Amino acid sequence: MDTYYVDGVFVPEDQAVISVKDLAVLRGFGVFDFLITYNKRPFYLEAHVKRLQNSADKIGLKLNHTGAQICEIVEETVRRNTHHEESNIRILYTGGISSDGVTPEGNGKLLVMVTPKLELPGWWYTDGVKIITLDIERFIPGAKSTNYLSAVWALQQAHQEGAIESIYVDRHHRLLEGTTTNFFFFKEGKLITPPSDILPGITRSVILELVKDHFEVQLRDVHKEELETMEEVFITASNKEVVPVIQIDQTGIGDGKPGEKTRKVMRLFQEYTTAYGQGKV
Repeated sequence: MDTYYVDGVFVPEDQAVISVKDLAVLRGFGVFDFLITYNKRPFYLEAHVKRLQNSADKIGLKLNHTGAQICEIVEETVRRNTHHEESNIRILYTGGISSDGVTPEGNGKLLVMVTPKLELPGWWYTDGVKIITLDIERFIPGAKSTNYLSAVWALQQAHQEGAIESIYVDRHHRLLEGTTTNFFFFKEGKLITPPSDILPGITRSVILELVKDHFEVQLRDVHKEELETMEEVFITASNKEVVPVIQIDQTGIGDGKPGEKTRKVMRLFQEYTTAYGQGKV
């Protein structure tokens, strides 16, 4: 059985509870972050915790722990789950109990849940996947909040169409990001990704650093009308890493197979995460 951290105590997962009066339950008010381990080493833990703090700032949620304290708690929770080969790590800060049921009072709870890393289908990476687009705009896109109604709905729509992800399109017809992913594509040899109005993905930032010596990179607005001119497409996320995309809505991408440039990005990231797990970077 896994061990979780809940508000100062390490407990078996079946004893991990919070109040039903917590704003995270009543109003979906809280923040979280998610990362995985490589060779049992949390990947970019400090960056994920900094993003958690930034998310809290953006929605007006007071955190009663420092970044260093959260990192220490996460590392200890990982150590208490050594039965995992690799782990998923979810850090969650709730809104806390409110006397009027809606106004935060600065008494949120810190939770850390460490679970076995899930293996995603191998064909995603060898054959490529389908994704769809949906007209949705996230509220406070720079915050990773527990309010995931639009994401859960959008992912259900994707599954109904045989896709694994939905990409949000705003009122200006810009492709922004997926429910849990960032969006990249190659065009005329350049690697392009949206620059703003998105959650700043940690995997995204690592990819941008890794490829800068291999491809010309452009951070710019991406319009839906460009779909038919995209030569290669991939999405990134902590749990998904780099997933090649071969179809968006009814539009096929490239020759219907993961492209050479995308495969190079996948190799670069795999090499880097292997070195990271070995403590070499």
